[in-house]
Amino acid sequence: MRLSGITRESIVDGPGIRLVLFTQGCPFECKNCHNPESWPADGGTEYPIRKILRMIKRPGQKKKPLQGITFSGGEPFLQTKELAALVEALRTRGWDDIIVYTGYRLEELQRKHNRPAREVLKNISVLIDGEYIDSLNDGRGIRGSSNQRIHTFANEGLYQGLATCGRKLESVKYGEGFLMVGVQ
Repeated sequence: MRLSGITRESIVDGPGIRLVLFTQGCPFECKNCHNPESWPADGGTEYPIRKILRMIKRPGQKKKPLQGITFSGGEPFLQTKELAALVEALRTRGWDDIIVYTGYRLEELQRKHNRPAREVLKNISVLIDGEYIDSLNDGRGIRGSSNQRIHTFANEGLYQGLATCGRKLESVKYGEGFLMVGVQ
């Protein structure tokens, strides 16, 4: 899986302490995206899924246990087969708090009639869908703009308030530069 970045302990892309995986490649190129370096499909670093899994301990295996895992972008569904394999492997290892951001609409993903997209949707807790539209940024919640929707598939109580919670943004040192984490 090609990633533009990894943040091992974030508190801004979902409830609790989270591992955030930023996928590489994005066809949307939204105005005022805070990670435009994730746009080129040939950028970032290629990671075998087994290496990513080794980086992620099972829930409760750290002093500061991770509560969940978030996939952000780039666009995670540009690598649907890899995303499906990784999400399924995470679920079998006990992770039940998985959030995926996408510029695609849920209906588009369901219509694609491809097994990997359906497998991703079956194994995640929350999908935040729709392109970021800068003029619709209302400063509220975990989504970037008001046209984006939060679909909860599991653990509904855990995710109450995601649409109206306060926003936070982290700047994380990554390689030679910085990666912006969160919603601005």
